[in-house]
Amino acid sequence: MNQSSTCNESSIEEAVRRTLAGDVSAFEGVVRQFERPLRVWLATQAPPAIDIDDVAQRTLIAAFSQLNKYQLGTNFAAWLFTIARYQLKSELTRIRRIADYHTRFAPELLQRELERRSNTTPELQELRLTQLQRCVKSLSEQENRFVVWRYNESMPLEQIASKSGRSVAAVKKQLWKIRRRLQDCVERHMASAGEAS
Repeated sequence: MNQSSTCNESSIEEAVRRTLAGDVSAFEGVVRQFERPLRVWLATQAPPAIDIDDVAQRTLIAAFSQLNKYQLGTNFAAWLFTIARYQLKSELTRIRRIADYHTRFAPELLQRELERRSNTTPELQELRLTQLQRCVKSLSEQENRFVVWRYNESMPLEQIASKSGRSVAAVKKQLWKIRRRLQDCVERHMASAGEAS
């Protein structure tokens, strides 16, 4: 573990302590630290029908409201990503419930796939996040710009379309391709890591 990582963990722990002591504004530091990693992780885990920005926001709200359940000195990131996994499952269940009779089969398949992906330990989730960060670095400058606009700056699709000179449909397609590429990249690295262990 490097010094920067240790420093981040101690600053997160301090922010959690202050929040639990009544300084609600201290939680902003936690949000800033995890907002982007959460969105990026969700983008690689969620099927296209899921609004990952909404799930990320609900994850942070749930973490804030359940902060007293977090055990100080343990792994906050693993705790938070476990909440994200359950929020993602809940959202998929909600979508499945409102699906009409003719589309019921597709959400079932999505649910199975999501369960397959999310039934992992916090340690494995952290490894996936590390591999994801590695894969993001392999994106082209243009692809990275799309990722930053959408998942870091939470830019609406219409604004991305305007900035990039593309249609909203083209932006959606580009983001889908990037997510698919990142997902494949993470799976390849995870398979390699599994073979090496």
